[in-house]
Amino acid sequence: MKKIINPPEKKWEKINTRPNYSSHVVENTIIEIFESVRKSGDNALTKYAEKYEGVKLKKIIVKQEEIDNSKNFISKSLKDSIKIAKKNIEKFHISQKSKSDHIIIEKGVECWQEKRPIEKVGLYIPGGSAPLFSTILMLAIPAKIAGCDEIIICTPPNPKGEIPPVILYTCYLCGISKIYKVGGAQAIAAMTFGTESIPGVYKIFGPGNQYVTSAKQYATKFKISIDLPAGPSELLIYADETAIPKYVASDFLSQTEHGPDSQVILVTTNEKIIDPIIKEIKKQINYLNKKEFIRKSIQNSKIIYFDLRERAVKYINDYAPEHYIICCKEEEYFIQNLKNAGSVFIGNYSCESIGDYASGTNHTLPTNGYAKQYSGVNLDSFLKQISFQKITAEGIRKIGPAVEIMSIAEGLDAHKNSITIRLKDLKNE
Repeated sequence: MKKIINPPEKKWEKINTRPNYSSHVVENTIIEIFESVRKSGDNALTKYAEKYEGVKLKKIIVKQEEIDNSKNFISKSLKDSIKIAKKNIEKFHISQKSKSDHIIIEKGVECWQEKRPIEKVGLYIPGGSAPLFSTILMLAIPAKIAGCDEIIICTPPNPKGEIPPVILYTCYLCGISKIYKVGGAQAIAAMTFGTESIPGVYKIFGPGNQYVTSAKQYATKFKISIDLPAGPSELLIYADETAIPKYVASDFLSQTEHGPDSQVILVTTNEKIIDPIIKEIKKQINYLNKKEFIRKSIQNSKIIYFDLRERAVKYINDYAPEHYIICCKEEEYFIQNLKNAGSVFIGNYSCESIGDYASGTNHTLPTNGYAKQYSGVNLDSFLKQISFQKITAEGIRKIGPAVEIMSIAEGLDAHKNSITIRLKDLKNE
């Protein structure tokens, strides 16, 4: 873990570099997988399952019986916890519903917008180091609230060709029954083109590694929309002397256990807290299970000291973190001056893991600096806005002449004629 003191702005771009694989290698692999899935469908999926998951799949589709039986393999305490998270996530996302306002632009000219659900959506649920059942809650709940007609889930099987019961139970709880044993870039390709077993969709959601993120971006070449670029997880913590070192260290480590390509940045304007936090990190790591992942992630992580809060907040906006923890006495300053972040956690008790599971906010967030132009997943992610206008005879009399003049100025006489022909009829009435 590097310690950096007052870095000049010209060095920020290099400091902000996220851990990545060779983009050339990733892109070539993605193209190959997409072509294979488009041509060979399910056969390609079973081939890649054996290659990447080490499993010979007999069936890609999860049976309803497997979904129904999953509850028998989940402890009551876990079921209750998932239900608490579900309730909170539903409450937060239901609050995002908005009504349509009809605007009278002027007499005879009425305009409004209405939201409609995206009909077919595909949710990618990562497996890998852990079955991320919480991501089902984050994606399926707003999809259901939005009213999407078809919701499918792709998630990688374990070496036995099975989907973990907790994944299936969470799907059951959310009312999702179309579940497919497919992971990685091949899952994204399957949802893009459709196969014998898996229906194609209009929009793909879900986080993943470099390959999944690249596959989602590649899918947009085939008229597919995606939620956002969500790659390896990241966290930026701003802390001053009011931060509690053991809390900061625990947040630091919770982020690094996502995978070896995760990254944490600690920014501070108080050098005295750095050593106590490092000491706590070294102490707590000994009690954690994923030491190998964590140590690799720590190599990607940095501690940065700035002498002025203005420079610190400018750097934070430049980094544009996926997750951003603010632990300082001047929290209002850092909130008001924030421009770019996926999700923000304020105060010593707002640990990032709360947002990962049960506060109610969504944990599917932009990474790799994309928080500068993307929002995290929310209810609107599953909706489209359609504009409506209704013009009466009085309305076209008022604004029609302006449209005629503008149409001619752009050399579009057919546009002008569509107005003129109506105005003539009205004049002859």
